[in-house]
Amino acid sequence: MISLYHVTKVFKHKGEFRYIAKDVSFTIPRGESIGLIGRNGAGKSTLLKLISGTIKPTSGQIIRRANVSFPLGFQGSFNPSLTGEQNVRFVARIYGQDTEDLVHYVQDFSELEKAYYMPVKAYSSGMKARLAFGVSMGINFDYYLVDEITAVGDKNFQKKCRQVFQEKLQSSDIIMVSHSTAALKDYCTTGIVLEDGQLTYFPNIDDAIRMHDENMARR
Repeated sequence: MISLYHVTKVFKHKGEFRYIAKDVSFTIPRGESIGLIGRNGAGKSTLLKLISGTIKPTSGQIIRRANVSFPLGFQGSFNPSLTGEQNVRFVARIYGQDTEDLVHYVQDFSELEKAYYMPVKAYSSGMKARLAFGVSMGINFDYYLVDEITAVGDKNFQKKCRQVFQEKLQSSDIIMVSHSTAALKDYCTTGIVLEDGQLTYFPNIDDAIRMHDENMARR
């Protein structure tokens, strides 16, 4: 379970304060796959980072009574001067994983071959995505945070990614941000609409999508 208590997140942009969350109190239970929906710029990706602990709220508290992933495929935490393998070792230590097991899993999953031992700064965006997805799938989380599922690699690699991800979701939950209505309906059963710094929960993803569409029509 993930609980937000009076969480506020605000940025100052061009002399004005921009609220991502305004005094939000909300509990995300286990056993639900949730689509996080909102207009462009509403702060969906920032909210995922708050939930993961990647960034901190301006005020309030987030309590995680579960093992929560970093946003799936997030590449920003890689040290560009380290090799792919060295980055995986670093992540393994942070998350208390068996280092050798994770190193071998990601090496096999990513199919980077010799590039696995090259500095990440030499990687293409696709290679970084393979490494990041491999790391995400190599660790068992209670919640997987997903900020847009992107197609990585060839069709066979994409198929492998989908299969492994679906296997993870047999025992784990998902909180997903996506502009694709089809993806939200495929992976999510419930929805949260983020609008003007407030969260509204819907027990049916279709109702959440409908509310988002109505919000967009009013703008």
